[in-house]
Amino acid sequence: MRKGGKYKKQERKPDYKHGRVDIGRFINYLMKEGKKITAEKVFYGALEEIAEKTKQDPVSIFEKAIENISPAVEVASRRVGGANYQIPVEVRAERKFYLASHWIIRAARGKKGKPMKARLADEIIAASKNEGEAIKKKQDTHRVAEANRAFASFLRR
Repeated sequence: MRKGGKYKKQERKPDYKHGRVDIGRFINYLMKEGKKITAEKVFYGALEEIAEKTKQDPVSIFEKAIENISPAVEVASRRVGGANYQIPVEVRAERKFYLASHWIIRAARGKKGKPMKARLADEIIAASKNEGEAIKKKQDTHRVAEANRAFASFLRR
């Protein structure tokens, strides 16, 4: 058991340009090998491309994309009577953002032929329109949860 009592949530730092915690978290997820400045250049470059392509506020498009991709349910494995079942579980708000961010980043990294900021911008724009790889990932997750809805009674709290 843990000694110090209850776990304290980590205080998140906002990004320096917009002063938003969610953008700061996204940049941290985008970062590889501690290269935060590179991640910031990629993200802010993507926001500039979004502004050029859509002629709208890029931060609101980013918000809309995250909102569209965030899953409502996912599956968790539970061992019941010697068999593993995939049980649908509601997703917490922080995990929603985590999953949405990682799906966008993975989809952007999976594409080839353009610089990362262009791929990230394309994926964010597509997600804001309910299209793209990240939206497919969300739909697959919901489909699996729906298929295993019969096992929801195994959920123990």
